[in-house]
Amino acid sequence: MSAEEKRLQEDRNRQAYWRRWGPYLSERQWGTVREDYSASGSAWDYFPHDHARSRAYRWGEDGIAGISDNHQRLCFAVALWNGEDPILKERIFGLSGPEGNHGEDVKEYYFYLDNTPSHAYMKYLYKYPHKAFPYREIVEENQRRGYRDPEYELVDTGIFDSDRYFDVFVEYAKASPEDILIKICVVNRGNERKTLHVLPTLWFRNTWSWGENSEKPTLALDASGFVKAFHSSLGERWLFCQDSKELLFTENETNYERLFGTANQSPYVKDGINNYIVNGDEKAVNKNKTGTKVAAHYEITLDAGETRTIYLRLAENKDLTEPFGADFENTFHTRKQEADEFYQRISGQNLPEDVRNVQRQAFAGLLWTKQYYHYVVEDWLEGDSNQPTPQRYNARNKEWIHLYNDDVISMPDKWEFPWYAAWDLAFHVVPLAMIDPDFAKRQMDRFTREWYMHPNGQIPAYEWHFSDVNPPVHAWGTWRVYQIEKEFYGRGDTDFLERVFQKLLLNFTWWVNRKDNNGDNVFQGGFLGLDNIGIFDRSSELPTGGYLEQSDGTSWMGMYSLNMLVIALELAKFNPTYEDIASKFFEHFLYIADAMNHIGETNIHLWDDEDKFFYDVLHSPHNERHHLKVRSMVGLVPLFAVGILEDDVLKSFPSFNKRFEWFIKNRPKLQENIASLEVQGSGARRLLAIVNPNKLKAILQKMLDETEFLSPHGVRSVSKFHADNPYNFDVDGQQHSVNYEPAESTNGMFGGNSNWRGPVWFPMNFLIIESLQKFYDYFGDDFKVECPTGSGQLINLAEVATELSHRLMSIFIRNQAGNRPVHGGHKEFQGNPHWRDLILFYEYFHGDNGAGLGANHQTGWTGLVANLIHDYWHQGGV
Repeated sequence: MSAEEKRLQEDRNRQAYWRRWGPYLSERQWGTVREDYSASGSAWDYFPHDHARSRAYRWGEDGIAGISDNHQRLCFAVALWNGEDPILKERIFGLSGPEGNHGEDVKEYYFYLDNTPSHAYMKYLYKYPHKAFPYREIVEENQRRGYRDPEYELVDTGIFDSDRYFDVFVEYAKASPEDILIKICVVNRGNERKTLHVLPTLWFRNTWSWGENSEKPTLALDASGFVKAFHSSLGERWLFCQDSKELLFTENETNYERLFGTANQSPYVKDGINNYIVNGDEKAVNKNKTGTKVAAHYEITLDAGETRTIYLRLAENKDLTEPFGADFENTFHTRKQEADEFYQRISGQNLPEDVRNVQRQAFAGLLWTKQYYHYVVEDWLEGDSNQPTPQRYNARNKEWIHLYNDDVISMPDKWEFPWYAAWDLAFHVVPLAMIDPDFAKRQMDRFTREWYMHPNGQIPAYEWHFSDVNPPVHAWGTWRVYQIEKEFYGRGDTDFLERVFQKLLLNFTWWVNRKDNNGDNVFQGGFLGLDNIGIFDRSSELPTGGYLEQSDGTSWMGMYSLNMLVIALELAKFNPTYEDIASKFFEHFLYIADAMNHIGETNIHLWDDEDKFFYDVLHSPHNERHHLKVRSMVGLVPLFAVGILEDDVLKSFPSFNKRFEWFIKNRPKLQENIASLEVQGSGARRLLAIVNPNKLKAILQKMLDETEFLSPHGVRSVSKFHADNPYNFDVDGQQHSVNYEPAESTNGMFGGNSNWRGPVWFPMNFLIIESLQKFYDYFGDDFKVECPTGSGQLINLAEVATELSHRLMSIFIRNQAGNRPVHGGHKEFQGNPHWRDLILFYEYFHGDNGAGLGANHQTGWTGLVANLIHDYWHQGGV
């Protein structure tokens, strides 16, 4: 067992709380729903970036390369000033939703280089320009551009030309769970001598301004020259700062005078340190050296290429004889070595170094994007006793007053999406389970607890609209975490599996009762996470009236049924009662699969026999039906509903087997249009699938066609067929259309922030690969398809899955020209040695060239590349 695994074991057994401190600080708290107390619900306008330095947050904190305890009482992060900027660089900047030409968009360059599950070692890089940060230019240029223009990025301004910037590396190493060593290493990459102000900052989250009985914590300069932090529940902590120029104290309180023109209760406010450093206001900081926010001030001048390192230490023990003695560097060396050993065990010996770097940064990103998330909806709706009562029109999330979130959660992106998304999370936990199954299990468990899940069984989607509907992939994620822990660590946690399964029974029932419009096992669901993939906004009232029967909604429910079936059979090994529950989900699946394939009286249903593809079906108010013939990922989701019943499993569960055989005998019509239950495949297995072999080949013919779905870097979300053949639908003389759009969205549906009309999305590709592997397990080597379509090359489905894995991984790995497709045309990333090995795990990828798009730190589901790398190389890939 590695040293890192021992730490995780100690944490699991509550012998030492290694996870208490971690990278739990958000990278954007402003502009979030939690901080929005406006009447109209306009979160971006109510708390903009310009307020963030001056206004105390209610529900969380943000910072650069920051850490906090697991309840975010005490926070630490790095602030910087290059002598040119109008404000301190205390937090990452980006555009609000209305400001960006493709929605909200971060406009900085920062990288998660390393991290371990216990956070005993962490490393982060921020690139800070020498020149004044072009805040206004970025906003104005992006507002000038339209939907059909690319986003205007920081690198496009030329501010990094000739390497005129500082690399700021921030490293943490834990000597013990409560003794955190900090190094800030600054490198002047430019060719001129430059000065940088570095301000490592320690502060308390403001919890005292909102309630009557909240005790205010304190920071003060101790007689020994150290900063003493005291919090009633956290206790004492000490910040040691080696050779700082000065210690600057203020309060984490709102500057009412600057923002609202009213008097401050104290001259010391949240932006006091900013005003002292940038504006030279000596009265802005407390000369008595007390407050709730403190920064150590380092003013360093670096020659071209010079490096300087700053040392700090945050500990619960004041009596450290030599806080920065030889043990300080030894601890960093040891923790880094232990991190290498831990990841060597995960990755194995055979990975090429470049591939290993990609996987290591994927894991680092997953761990860095853990965030403390606090949101109590009832308190948010009613307001705080010390504040004015909120006046809201049609208040957001008012039906979720039970929701009480106070946890460390895996975020999609701590700047662009600093709030959880239920279906994103189910993908996050799959790579997380490889390195930290305990944390992965806790994530799945939390979302089915009563303070998250709605009493009616719905799982909260995301803070902008908890009642929105995400694909039901929670059972899949739970099962995969269970499997991965068994594979990597030899443990099968059936208690976890059963606890989550019991709550998912409620969620499944919610889906059946709320999203099956006619009770015929054909489901709706709305946008289902796929934003603008449809010709209409599938979450809103249709312009035609009526409703949609959704191919993806119904297929997700087929997949959900099979996920619950396999979990029930696993639990039946320990409790025979679960055999009956397994039978129920087997029955659900049969009816859903039949509904997906059945040809109705109007000959218009989800499967189109002419095109050999699945489509959504539009029901008009007059009960007319129309196929919406968009060749999209919606028609590929039916592949996900596939499972195999082993012969020995059927023999092991006589009650389930009896019910299984009864259906075969007494419900023959249910088998007419689905994969046969009677024909035995490889190894006497039984196949449960929505698509039979003929439909499977028909779908794969399109999916593996490079003029349709298959791109050099994975499967597109909309077929390239629509580049020359847009799908049009007329409603009262108004044309609605879907074109192939390989990059950012060209329309504002869902804010234009994401695009499902052509780009490659990792989570869906990952599920396609898994499904193909299952089909291969049943059909074996004899079932072959042409890949790519039209090439004349026939390969089996395992080889197709491997080919797709290779294409997806190639997004990040250097090609023969030495370039990484993910970096697109950015010359710094492709050629500069200080940029080219830094990996960003974007939200989605260009459908033709693989360039990264959307949120650029969306390491959650794109972090699935870590699993693909492991599986590919362990199967002998080259």
